Amino acid sequence: MRTGNSNLPLIWDFIDRKTEVFIDLADRVWETPETCYMEKLSALAHREMLEAQGFAVTEDVADIPTALIGEAGEGGPVIAFLGEYDALAGLSQKAGLSHHEPIVAGANGHGCGHNLLGSASLLAATALKDWLEETGTPGRVRYYGCPAEEGGAAKAFMVRAGAFEDVDIAISWHPSNFAGVQRETSLANCRIDFSFTGRAAHAAAVPELGRSALDAVELMNVGVNYMREHMPSDCRIHYAVLDAGGISPNVVQAYAKVRYVVRAPELPGLLSLIERVKKVAEGAALMTETKVESTILAGVSNLIVNTPLMDVMQDVWDSIGPPPFDEEDRIFAEKIRATLTPEDISASWSQERLEERDVPLADFILPAHSENRQMGGSTDVGDVSWVVPTVQAYGATLAVGTQLHTWQVVAQGKSPLAHKGMISAAKAMAATGLAAIESEQLREAAWADLKRRRKGQVYTSPIPPGAKPPVAAMTVK
Repeated sequence: MRTGNSNLPLIWDFIDRKTEVFIDLADRVWETPETCYMEKLSALAHREMLEAQGFAVTEDVADIPTALIGEAGEGGPVIAFLGEYDALAGLSQKAGLSHHEPIVAGANGHGCGHNLLGSASLLAATALKDWLEETGTPGRVRYYGCPAEEGGAAKAFMVRAGAFEDVDIAISWHPSNFAGVQRETSLANCRIDFSFTGRAAHAAAVPELGRSALDAVELMNVGVNYMREHMPSDCRIHYAVLDAGGISPNVVQAYAKVRYVVRAPELPGLLSLIERVKKVAEGAALMTETKVESTILAGVSNLIVNTPLMDVMQDVWDSIGPPPFDEEDRIFAEKIRATLTPEDISASWSQERLEERDVPLADFILPAHSENRQMGGSTDVGDVSWVVPTVQAYGATLAVGTQLHTWQVVAQGKSPLAHKGMISAAKAMAATGLAAIESEQLREAAWADLKRRRKGQVYTSPIPPGAKPPVAAMTVK
């Protein structure tokens, strides 16, 4: 399924008309970095932009205060654009510098480029809305303002609440070193808190009366580490001790908590691995005569790619070409690259299976590939992709070699090169949405591809019934 759409220059013109206001939106969100479910100012900025552009806005989607939907148009298919605007903890950094200098030490920063992500998706949605209005074409455009992608699984809660039930096609993107189509699947994951309760005692006078919750956490971690040899090699498990039971070593720790992130290539394997981790926790509680409770905070499904939509987006990208970087952009990118290691730079090329080149900015579009590939991380876009045919772009917003979740991403987040990559990504998404509006054949092919890839499996939310969105900031991705 390919596109030869003569309306592409027109939809790109709608992008160009509103470039400056959406660059301003991205910069404003950069200036107020907020983490997991705390994105009040960022959500407000997106709501105000939606209203200014003529969208009807629904707030508190899935009972999440910082989630919203903007909709415009009538009749026809529903095209969804997914935006994000959450930041990361501890990555504060002044913009435009090529050395590490936090604005406020230890504060938040947009180290994954979500200030750009939300703005470009909303720009693409606005351009398609404007095109529908000018041409009188039936169709509805929705912008989904999605918080807490960094560990909070907001989209999974939104899917569970039925927010995507009538959507025909979903489109998103992510800032990157390169521009092109994201063709990789992702890992399903779940994050679980294990809370151990024991009995306090004087650690010297009557240690036999104590039952150490910290011992239980340590034994659980040892047990899971031994389990790694006997689990699939493409699964991943990480942990962090949240509460070690206090700072007094002469008091037997009566309470301790550890958070686990469990990942697997597909949801069924994830659920099986979770049960094994739970058994290790129960064993640690038995050994220490403590009690353990587990709480699932969030979970996301593996991402399902969609060949018909990827093919159309590939054609669009080939028509757009790389962002129009200039010499000043390349000079700044070289300064950023000077802060990176050779391993950083090589990793960016090897992750895309590309031959390494000595260029500061990507001057090409990622080529298409047919083999199955999997990225190392997880995303709650995966849950959307299980219920709606979904396609994602990569946008070239970073110096080649920049790794996500670093201060270097924050430093580039308001730069002209990042803005140019963002606008190009908006054009790719808007044009793909236009193709989906105009072609019933494309929509049918996309749905057929999704059903084939699900292999008869019905979507089951990785979040248990009754679980509510966590409100605490969680920054491990």
